Amino acid sequence: MAESGAESAPGQIPRGQVCDFCGKRVQRVRRVAVDRGYERMVPPNTERYACPECSEKKERERQGPS
Repeated sequence: MAESGAESAPGQIPRGQVCDFCGKRVQRVRRVAVDRGYERMVPPNTERYACPECSEKKERERQGPS
């Protein structure tokens, strides 16, 4: 799992990343690539980053019903 984040100084416009799933601007995003059939060396692979909430939701969907 890769995480990316940006800090902003007090009084400045907040920096950060935009979640590719919900569009919310957050301080940290995650990228997890564990799907079957994923081959990182073979295009086309579009990197998509998720906020913590979307990342957890996608992980639950990936795991399926318990």
